[in-house]
Amino acid sequence: MVPMEKMKEFFKENDKLAQHLGIELLEMAPGFAKASMTVTPELLNGVNTAHGGAIFSLADLVFAAACNSHNQISVAINVSINFIKAALPNTTLIAEGHEVSRNSRLGVYDVKVTDESGDLVAAFEGLAYRKKDPLVK
Repeated sequence: MVPMEKMKEFFKENDKLAQHLGIELLEMAPGFAKASMTVTPELLNGVNTAHGGAIFSLADLVFAAACNSHNQISVAINVSINFIKAALPNTTLIAEGHEVSRNSRLGVYDVKVTDESGDLVAAFEGLAYRKKDPLVK
């Protein structure tokens, strides 16, 4: 069995977009992941709030970490996101993802993105296809 820290390091080292956006993977456990991202000036949209693509990327990293946490390569086959509240500059966003259902080939994951006050910013749901190959050898 591969230690969870090794899988966590896999994402920290290999997800280049997450690195570029300043996303930090905080926790990872079987069927669970948590990450944070601060809304810097580079992550703002035209109306001076967090860009939806940045929020989506935060949720997507948490989804990827949670569904790959069983050390079986899992890839997205369908995702959706609902933006609930705008995130302002300098806000730190926290995303937490939980496994809802998993079988030998599919997994369903729920990710909530909140702001520093605990208010819901976005709700994300992902469906992952689980391959046979291990993520980390």
